[in-house]
Amino acid sequence: MITDPISDMLARIRNAQAVKKTELSLPYSQVKFHIAKILETEGYIEKAEQVTEGKFPQLRLVLKYRNREPRIRMIKRISKPGRRVYSKFEDLPRVLSDIGIAIISTPNGLMTNKEARVRRLGGEVICEIS
Repeated sequence: MITDPISDMLARIRNAQAVKKTELSLPYSQVKFHIAKILETEGYIEKAEQVTEGKFPQLRLVLKYRNREPRIRMIKRISKPGRRVYSKFEDLPRVLSDIGIAIISTPNGLMTNKEARVRRLGGEVICEIS
């Protein structure tokens, strides 16, 4: 049993890019799907889709590379089940001076740190990506 599915998702992405895989399948959940959609809109992955093959739905990610280098250079889990990390909108992290993004869970749903700062929303800092 996986105690932290988001951390498992991030580790799978990291491992797949280390061996230059183009596609990745993992168990589907709405939170993971929304995180993947944010990565897609920000240009870190090519495509994220829900696939229903067999008994359980899967989340299929098509990874993105630039000059044979992975588009995601760093992906790190911040808030963990044992230590939750919350930030007010003034204190939201700036990943690599706002070159990267942080995914924030706000009362209005998951969004990037830049969008949360514009909307003046704080929340739980899920992960950082650059």
